[in-house]
Amino acid sequence: MPTHGSKSEKQDAAVMNRRDPYEVLGVSRNSTDQEIKSAYRRMALKYHPDKNGNDPKAADMFKEVTFSYTILSDPEKRRQYDAAGFEAVETENQELELDLSSLGAVNTMFAALFSKLGVPIKTTVSATVLEEALNGVVTVHPLPLGMPISKKVEKQCAHFYSVMISEEESQGGFICRVQSPDKSKFKLLYFDREETGGLNLALQEESTKVGKVTSAGMYFLGFPVYRLDQTISSITAAKDPDAAFFKKLDGFQPCEITELKAGTHVFAVYGDNFFKSVSYTIEAFSASSFAEEKENLRTVEAQILTKRVEISNFETEYREVLAQFTEMTGRYTQEMQVIDELLKQRNEIHAAYTTGPPIKRSRSRIRGSFKDAKEDSQIRERKSTRDRPKKKKWFNIHLKVEKRKSC
Repeated sequence: MPTHGSKSEKQDAAVMNRRDPYEVLGVSRNSTDQEIKSAYRRMALKYHPDKNGNDPKAADMFKEVTFSYTILSDPEKRRQYDAAGFEAVETENQELELDLSSLGAVNTMFAALFSKLGVPIKTTVSATVLEEALNGVVTVHPLPLGMPISKKVEKQCAHFYSVMISEEESQGGFICRVQSPDKSKFKLLYFDREETGGLNLALQEESTKVGKVTSAGMYFLGFPVYRLDQTISSITAAKDPDAAFFKKLDGFQPCEITELKAGTHVFAVYGDNFFKSVSYTIEAFSASSFAEEKENLRTVEAQILTKRVEISNFETEYREVLAQFTEMTGRYTQEMQVIDELLKQRNEIHAAYTTGPPIKRSRSRIRGSFKDAKEDSQIRERKSTRDRPKKKKWFNIHLKVEKRKSC
């Protein structure tokens, strides 16, 4: 009779059969973040379920590629894996990026519900959009510098824009920003041009709520500019709210591209809403006239990096003190219970020192004593009232009025 392995044995076998993430993505261990991203997008596009129908091998490969990318795209997880392999990486509850265009209506509704309830859900750009861009069959509209354009893009679709940058504008720095007045979710994308003429996704920036709008921007200023991936702290907060503070700056990572060369560059606005279209305004402009802002940004980001190191050290101290506090409060409760029990035993021993029978007070006797006390108080009250001297009322006072003689 065949024996069936337990669930844990099957999981252990799956762990043993895992391939090296670098091998899965076809990159070396010293690859840059940009090289890892490009390899992942290329392979995810190749094995995406939309392109392979019901092929189980392609589906498994897509999961393996995505799982490998979740490790290598996170600097902390990548460091842990390089140091100690899969055992050092949290394998459960890995956050996968969802392609909303590949979900059915029911699954999309559930995803939207969870997102509204505060559960962080990372989404990826539709495979269809990436494939059309890679094949060069998308429509690209010109975006003049300093001239904002307002439009509406459908969900899981993208509007592409080309921007011409001169040598002078490249040296002064370049900025592209998008805002949505109705607080919709979107992604700002930047594409590299392939030799074949196609477009390959190189950067993406998630929109974030800023006041009454959602906003996203890319800043190519000639020096390292950092971006903040807030989904990391959001996911941590969903798992452990106490640890959210210490993970708040973990997603603060440098942008892979610091400057754009003179020439034509392609950006896109991707509608990341679950059901509705996205209203937005996109603008591109030179940063030459923002010298003060550039220096302020460089200074503030340096302070944030310093603070990230300080918070990391502070977490160690905080955890130690918190452990001591938890231990002390536990001991306080325990000692209080011991003292109360000892005092109770002491009172029982004192009560045992007697030669007479224990005193039993009946309820009727107690009730009678209360009744007698009440009657005594009523008698005393009547007596005090009777002995109290009566006060004369002012309207009973006899007033003598002498009659005056008439003049």
